Amino acid sequence: MSNTLVTQQFGPSAKAYAECEVHRSGASLNRVVEMVEPKPNWDALDIATGAGHTAAAFAPLVKSVIASDITAEMLQEATALAKERALTNMTAQTAEAQDLPFADASFDLVTCRLAAHHFPEPERFVAEVSRVLRPGGKFALVDNVPPDDQTLPGLVQEQEEPAAETYNAFEKLRDPSHARALSITEWKGYCEKHGLTVSSVDLMEKEMAFGPWVERMHCEESRIETLRTLVTTKGTMLNTFLKPREIDGELHFSLREAILVADKTS
Repeated sequence: MSNTLVTQQFGPSAKAYAECEVHRSGASLNRVVEMVEPKPNWDALDIATGAGHTAAAFAPLVKSVIASDITAEMLQEATALAKERALTNMTAQTAEAQDLPFADASFDLVTCRLAAHHFPEPERFVAEVSRVLRPGGKFALVDNVPPDDQTLPGLVQEQEEPAAETYNAFEKLRDPSHARALSITEWKGYCEKHGLTVSSVDLMEKEMAFGPWVERMHCEESRIETLRTLVTTKGTMLNTFLKPREIDGELHFSLREAILVADKTS
């Protein structure tokens, strides 16, 4: 998965993501702020900021925040959001998540929300986060996670890998720039390997309206119908995991979001 594919997917969708309720004010946004407990003297970095919602949530609570992304259209939305909310300490900057253009120990807080499943080298991303964090700094990650024994009770160990592969294939069908959603266990392992100690984890269920979910990625009708069938076919692992239901005549389903907060130990 290349940066070009990401920008091709998300450039035309920038406005839709700016207006998307899940990204703009989803429950995980308030929760990650609560878990981090930001301080007014902190310098913060939000990686793969999209339309800037996470950066904007932290901006009033810290000294400064950089909203970074590789997609110019997303950075334009983030800049517009900062202007709309009069967040003078929030700036936008182009940055690649796995090769950050910042000096070592530059930030007290690094955040990344609902974006890491697009990164082809997630361990390299975590290593970069650790590098730019100051000792005692915090890393806050929010991302979708695949089925495992924590997100789908009753799933046995030998079923976890094929279930995760099935889920990631489903996500990639809707969005070709999707790389892989990692499990909580995998994220913890990468953090520990790169000097970050996970201090708290939360798991949330996120309701998705099927129509807007496919429309944001400009899916053609045949792909929409395939995705709908995958969601609604009873008796499958995906159907059990996604919990489809009708609300006011429209298809809805659930995803799982994990929130991890880790401390830079040295």
